Amino acid sequence: MSNARRGLLLGVAAYTLWGGFPLYFPLLEPAGAVEVLAHRILWSAVTMGLLVLLLGRVSHVGALVRSPRTLALLTVAALTVSINWGTYIWGVTNDRVVEASLGYFINPLVTVLIGVFVLGERLRPAQWGAVGVASAAVAVLTLDYGHPPYVALVLAFSFAAYGLTKKTANVGAVESLAVETAVVAPLALAYVAWLVATGASGFAQHGWGHSLLLMSSGIVTAIPLIAFGAAATRVPLVTLGLLQYLTPVLQFALGVAVFHEEMPPARWAGFGLVWLALVIFTVEANNHRRRQLRLVATTSTAA
Repeated sequence: MSNARRGLLLGVAAYTLWGGFPLYFPLLEPAGAVEVLAHRILWSAVTMGLLVLLLGRVSHVGALVRSPRTLALLTVAALTVSINWGTYIWGVTNDRVVEASLGYFINPLVTVLIGVFVLGERLRPAQWGAVGVASAAVAVLTLDYGHPPYVALVLAFSFAAYGLTKKTANVGAVESLAVETAVVAPLALAYVAWLVATGASGFAQHGWGHSLLLMSSGIVTAIPLIAFGAAATRVPLVTLGLLQYLTPVLQFALGVAVFHEEMPPARWAGFGLVWLALVIFTVEANNHRRRQLRLVATTSTAA
């Protein structure tokens, strides 16, 4: 198997696993969303710690911790990804799978907006058009839901902020997640301990199967991350950019076909506008990349 094909399969595996998360988190009930989040953080910290040891990257983690700037950035990343994880867990366990998928559909557009308002980047006309169509979609969905799609917006903005922070930190995926989970693990451990002390913990109260499922959240978090990291080094960014839509497509399909969430006409219209915005955004990005490559080739030939 070629390296590129292996990378493609790993990318598909990563985004498919993320897309299947709505099937996993309901299995952890009756544990509440916050308790599930705490266990996900704790067991992810354990899993990533073991990976760091197995991969021989202890010195890399040590270097990150000793850098005040990097540690500060990863602390911010830890807080934003915790918000993202918690919101997602709450959404998929409270019949908001379709709305959660919306968050990851609009995430690329939110990332672009953050680039404009935080990094001072300039959008091309077609990009502004895509953002405008997406804004109209949010307005339509707000009218349909009777309130803004809070779950989707929190997911989109928290993940975009997480991506920006990680890009600024510019460190390895395994090492960074190990530090991120270690930063918030004491809070998670304190919450779990409080639940145990007050008799409100679901851990070990519903059989070993349920306890093992809670413990597996660390592995469930790590596997797609590792697959994604391996794919990112083997396939072009354009391919990864297209593959990222696999996750919300699967989540949306699960919400409609498996969990039978309501999709009235106005909601279909809102999602249709979102998909139109993504088509405009993706086609424009690919065309812009081709123009840039042609420009580079022309310049090189002329030189």
